[in-house]
Amino acid sequence: MFLASLLLATSLMTAAPAPRFSTPFERDPQHNTTATYAECIGFYKELAAAYPATMQLREAGPTDSGQPLHEVVLSADGTFEPAASRAKGRPVLFIQNGIHPGEPEGIDASMMLARNLLREQRFLALLGKVTVVIVPVYNVDGMLNRNSTTRVNQNGPQAYGFRGNARHLDLNRDYVKQDSRNARSFAALFGKWRPELFVETHTSNGADYQYTMTLIPTQPDKLGPVLGAYLQDKLLPALYQGMDQKKWPMTPYVDFEGETPESGLRAFLESPRYSTGYAALFNTIGFMPETHMLKAFGPRVQATYDLLLTYLETVAAQAPALLAARAEADRALAAQTQFPLAWALTDTATTTVQFRGYEAGHKPSAVSGQPRLYYDRTRPYVRPVKYYNTARATATATAPVAYVIPAAWGEAVENLRRNGVVLHPLAQPLTGPAEVYTIGDFKTTPRPYEGHYLHSQVRLLTTPEPHATLAAGDYLAVLAEQGPAARYLVQALEPQATDSFFAWGFFDSILQQKEHYSDYVFEDLAAEFLARNPAVRQQLEAAKKTDAALAASGPAQLEWVYQHSPYAEAGYRRYPVLRWLGAVPR
Repeated sequence: MFLASLLLATSLMTAAPAPRFSTPFERDPQHNTTATYAECIGFYKELAAAYPATMQLREAGPTDSGQPLHEVVLSADGTFEPAASRAKGRPVLFIQNGIHPGEPEGIDASMMLARNLLREQRFLALLGKVTVVIVPVYNVDGMLNRNSTTRVNQNGPQAYGFRGNARHLDLNRDYVKQDSRNARSFAALFGKWRPELFVETHTSNGADYQYTMTLIPTQPDKLGPVLGAYLQDKLLPALYQGMDQKKWPMTPYVDFEGETPESGLRAFLESPRYSTGYAALFNTIGFMPETHMLKAFGPRVQATYDLLLTYLETVAAQAPALLAARAEADRALAAQTQFPLAWALTDTATTTVQFRGYEAGHKPSAVSGQPRLYYDRTRPYVRPVKYYNTARATATATAPVAYVIPAAWGEAVENLRRNGVVLHPLAQPLTGPAEVYTIGDFKTTPRPYEGHYLHSQVRLLTTPEPHATLAAGDYLAVLAEQGPAARYLVQALEPQATDSFFAWGFFDSILQQKEHYSDYVFEDLAAEFLARNPAVRQQLEAAKKTDAALAASGPAQLEWVYQHSPYAEAGYRRYPVLRWLGAVPR
């Protein structure tokens, strides 16, 4: 299969493009060269100048490198704005490349795809049905950090970019927290287009197998019944069939719990920190195509080109069904009151995959002498492998009427606005019913993860406040007004959500007490307090009977009394975002 793939790949590479519009990849006889940042953007600038009626290249905000993010818009009739595209009933296919610039197939494939779409009549017809938006390079910073060694497992190209950006952030963990300028510019661009399909190109790591292309789609359960069914029943079968016809058989992304793929493939359960998880919050179907790192760079680029073309062909053919499924998902979101916050795969296999792998075994390591895993390419196989692709919600929340974000928390306010959340500053104080969370318990990573100490396993105490008072200047985010941003709002502000603002440390200052007591002073105050409040004394005695450590420790009992007294710090572990249940001022 590999030889057949290589021969097929050569067909496009030797198609003799016009010299002015050939790519560094095509000009290299070995097809082992990926474009530099300057070559890539220069290529698109020349295309835009040559085809101004059907292509625009625009700056779309800053990146941490100091260089701009770019968007390429392709349209058969000059429909270069989202409103005009929607008015003509055209779905939007949004392709993003180079989030990990050491995985550059999409960068080169998209350059060739854009050129061919513009100059070949059969492709122009597709652009009359679908608007194509391309981010040539997302992680500009990493692409400028060019080297030949950091992708040690990968078979070419000769030189490539680095995974981290200028701040050493992995941008495919930054879609919710948005620490980078790249992510902030992307959020504005994504929100402007709100595509029906989002594709972000990657290269895999992991097991050895026969496939050149593997695929991560949005997990269908996360898209709701209508959009998830459309993905599973119509879109994915057409994509797999289209790639089969192009001689690139695909498989789901090869992720598994055992030592080798035969243990069963497991869907990549992407949370909103990842591109496809983020896109799903807005009812956008997301894909991460992952070429196999051990295949040569030439076939990987060709397979990526053919998959991107297959997306375009499929979206053009299925446009009415796709638009109808998205519209129904939006209607369901507008009426939604229960929101899943975290997910887990079930232990029941959804189906089986006829997997094309290689037999694996063990042999002594030449480094350590200990047994090591290896795959034997002389022993290919095709056999059924279980595929686990059903998810269940492990935490949910009932949406309030609105969330209230105090004006002091500007970072949260900015992130919400950037992602399309409608916020209303209160002109005057407001009193009404609300719910307040207290952070009861949580776990924190012992080491930093993408610049944060990530929280998880959050346990909340919910307290009703019938007469909560909101201050003038506080922000009200009314659920009924959010439209496509409703799920993002809930995921960001419910602390138990996997990638909530609380999980990423936006509110960490509430987790530290600012006032306390001196033991010898508080001893007398605590005794007086218990004497005046016999019910609290009874609670303490009951707690001692069930908690041996508390019963054995005088300081622990003093702390218990402090926390149950009016002297305790009111703001300690009190989550600052309120769940508003009252009327909304108009």
